[in-house]
Formats: sequence, structure tokens, C-alpha cells
Amino acid sequence: MIDTHSHIYGPEFAEDRDEVVLRAREAGVEKILLPNVNEETIPLMMALCQAHPGYCYPMMGLHPTDLEDDYLQVLERMHRLLLVPNHPYVAVGEVGLDFYWDDSRKTQQLDAFEMQIEWARDLGLPLMIHSRSAQKELVDIMNAHRKDGLTGVFHCFGGNAEEARELLSFDGFVLGIGGVLTYKKAILPDALRDVPLERIVLETDSPYLAPVPNRGKRNESSYVRLVAQKLSEIYQVSLAEVEDVTTCNARRIFPAINAV
Repeated sequence: MIDTHSHIYGPEFAEDRDEVVLRAREAGVEKILLPNVNEETIPLMMALCQAHPGYCYPMMGLHPTDLEDDYLQVLERMHRLLLVPNHPYVAVGEVGLDFYWDDSRKTQQLDAFEMQIEWARDLGLPLMIHSRSAQKELVDIMNAHRKDGLTGVFHCFGGNAEEARELLSFDGFVLGIGGVLTYKKAILPDALRDVPLERIVLETDSPYLAPVPNRGKRNESSYVRLVAQKLSEIYQVSLAEVEDVTTCNARRIFPAINAV
């Protein structure tokens, strides 16, 4: 299994980060991918990757809820990191749109997302896309890039069947499925009815959105197995098949992780 989206570099894991990584290994997680959030998270993320080479892999991007007045300067500095030869970043992320709590920076979010899409296009990197309360705007901006050969993950998908169809009309993309799948009132099991397993990757979004029976607690990468188990029930296939298919999907979307 591969946890394609985890923030275990964050302060929530300061006391037991090594144990968290060990538990992930013991649970059968063979790699953990780490989306960046802002400039402050870069050194934390990179320290974790350096402590676990060939196991933890970094991404580079600016999260839509972390845009400040100087976001253009921040983006310029991040872009320079991606232009360094042989950089370690396996994707552009975590990027996207989030209008759930506050849409006062909607224009800036759209601008930043567009810029980071262009990085991915120009550098041949996949995207790790966050979208909350922004389905129409997301589809509109992605439609403008439909012929650009983009690939990536629509992270933390929790929508309905129609939203899944809209997103999977972008051929190079898969849905990131995490702990929300296990929640009692989740609409996600029904939404996945027509989604091939070949269009899904596993994720945790640690420390957020822990799956049942750990809902409400700190999430961690080892819990990705609980998501895989729920998928095996929904798709009526073995856990081994879910693990194999989703791992192949992750390796296809993130080719840089296959070097080690």
C-alpha cells in the first residue's frame, strides 16, 4: 500500500514521529507521500524525507487556505525549488481551491492554482489537488487545461457520483480516497459504484479524517489499511487486490517514486 497524502511531518507528530513511521511500515505501507502546505512546512517535510529516504517523498506547493498577501513572492520561491536540477519533489501539491469557510480570497486562490497548474504542465509533474466547496470552479479551470497532458490526484474526494464522473473525465487523474469512506453517513460508497478501482489511490490526510474506528482521533499513515479494507467490501474483491491495484495506480501517477 502507498499512502499518497500524509502530513506526518506536522507538529501533531512531534512526540512520536518515528513510531508513526514504524507503525506504517508494520501495517504494510511501503511509501508515504507528503504534500507541502506553506513555506514553514518545507523544512519539517524535508527533514522527514531525509530521515527516511526511499520511503517518504516530498511535494511542493502552496495550499489554498495558506495564501497571504505575499503569496506571489511565496510562489516564486517555491517555483525556484522546482527548477533546481534533480530536485526531490514528486508532485506539485498540495494545491487547489477551498471556499468552504471563506471565499474572500477567491481571485487569489484561482490565480495561485492556475500558476501551479502551469508548473506541473511545464515540468511534467503530477498535481495533488485539494478542492472544497469549489467543484464548479475546479472543473472550469481544469477544462481550460484539458489538452495539457496533466496527471494527478483529486485529493480527499467525498462527493457524489456525478461529481466523480466530472473529475474522472480528466483522463490522467485518479480520486484520493481516505477515512471519509468509512463514515456512517458518507455518500462515498454509492458514488464509487461506477468508479473503476484503477482510478483510485489510497490516502490518509494524516492527522485529519481518521477512519472508523478511530474517527475523532489523530489520523496516521498506518490507518490507510482501514480504508483499503472498506474498499475491498465495496468492490467485493480481496484486500490483496485492493492493495495491488491502488499501489500500481499510485506508481503510475507518481513515477518519481519508482526510482527507489
